[in-house]
Amino acid sequence: MRFLLPFLLGTTLVASAQGSRSTHIGHLTWHSPAFTQLVPANAQIEVLAAGLGHLEGPLWVPDSSMLLFNDTKTQTLYRWTETRGLSKFLEKSGYTGRLPYSEEPGSNGLALDGRGNLLLCEHGDRRLARLPLAGKSGKMTVTDNFEGRRYNSPNDLLPHPNGSLYFTDPPYGLPQQERDPQRDIAVAGVYRLDPKGVVTRELSDLSRPNGLAATADGRTLYVSESDSLRPRIWAYEVKPSGQLGKGRVFFDMTTLSRRFKEQPDGLKVDRAGNVWATGFGGISVISPAGKLLGSIDTGEVIANCAWGDDGRTLYIASGAFLCRLKTNAQGVVAGR
Repeated sequence: MRFLLPFLLGTTLVASAQGSRSTHIGHLTWHSPAFTQLVPANAQIEVLAAGLGHLEGPLWVPDSSMLLFNDTKTQTLYRWTETRGLSKFLEKSGYTGRLPYSEEPGSNGLALDGRGNLLLCEHGDRRLARLPLAGKSGKMTVTDNFEGRRYNSPNDLLPHPNGSLYFTDPPYGLPQQERDPQRDIAVAGVYRLDPKGVVTRELSDLSRPNGLAATADGRTLYVSESDSLRPRIWAYEVKPSGQLGKGRVFFDMTTLSRRFKEQPDGLKVDRAGNVWATGFGGISVISPAGKLLGSIDTGEVIANCAWGDDGRTLYIASGAFLCRLKTNAQGVVAGR
């Protein structure tokens, strides 16, 4: 049975400081009774900030109780906290060149390395970078090439319990994407940086690999393919060596209704193994068996999401909106 719970769609610019009036947008859809165990029937999508550019890469930092996220168009890394609301954390994030580059030259995916550093996927500079959170200075390159050829534009990354760092490299950040004359690598790969600093290309057969997520036990790696003709989520076995085994289609988004410019994008997994996948219709919540349980729709394109607070709050990067949703699910929070 399918249940639809609509909410008011706010259209005004929302201040994000403490004490501002709350605005709710979008709706939730229950495709399965099991979804009620993950999201309360009275849950609402709350707008925390609006009027921004294109938001990406939300990341909760437990030690500071703050959410970091990128505006890829303005090259700004923002910070949001419950007490202080929205503020700029870092400007000129993702591109240090002087001339105009692409529509989205800023940084995209974010992660923590467990040693007090922020890891950034930088479109314009075509690299993975590391930034100490204390002092916000001394940004360094982690990797910017594979076998001497510059990456396209690293998009998302995932530190794995096995010590590997997986990351995707679609051409989205290049000015002309696949046809850009500056493109050095002809494929859009999924790469692994091993604990010794060696980079290997694990996948090269996906047209536009994008979001990454792993199960809590680390045995399965999910990769979203943001191809308009083949919008799918893939599942790969993670071998003890860190290498990826043969993949299988976990979920095909052509089964869902599509609007705007929606494509499979960011992914997250909860501790029960459910996949929270952005793409067609917002966020699709999919069981470990590949069954659609429910969806979260802000009314705008959702690029990514992240677990925060105690792991039961889902922060959502949706176009110009930063939102959150209180859930019953227990997500995996980076650094915990």
